[in-house]
Amino acid sequence: MAEEKVLDALGTGRRKTSVARVRIRPGSGKITINKRELEEYFPIQQDRNAVIAPLEHCELRDSVDVIIRVHGGGNTGQAGACMQGIGRALVKYDSDLHDKLREEEFLTRDSRMKERKKPGLHGARRGTQFSKR
Repeated sequence: MAEEKVLDALGTGRRKTSVARVRIRPGSGKITINKRELEEYFPIQQDRNAVIAPLEHCELRDSVDVIIRVHGGGNTGQAGACMQGIGRALVKYDSDLHDKLREEEFLTRDSRMKERKKPGLHGARRGTQFSKR
């Protein structure tokens, strides 16, 4: 593939009920999530690692700035959405990275969602308690 570098690359990531809109541009490695720093927005190390994993894998951690708007869901869902969004934006930023990101599954949507509640049940699967009398 031909090397195509774009100045501003956009990507959307989703996980559970979270949606992340990601913008990548050449810079010094600054990551901003909802106008806050990465460490401030994700206090848990596991979530921070998930967000920066695609950048580390492509060795672009210190050469691009990432701006993320994320909403919906909880911490882990938002981190997963950010990870997929960064992966998709990196492919638009540099199309040569597609195979590298695909093999580590940074472009794959994690389809696991909360199962809906069914009529006549207390939850998605829990039925009523059996009474012998």
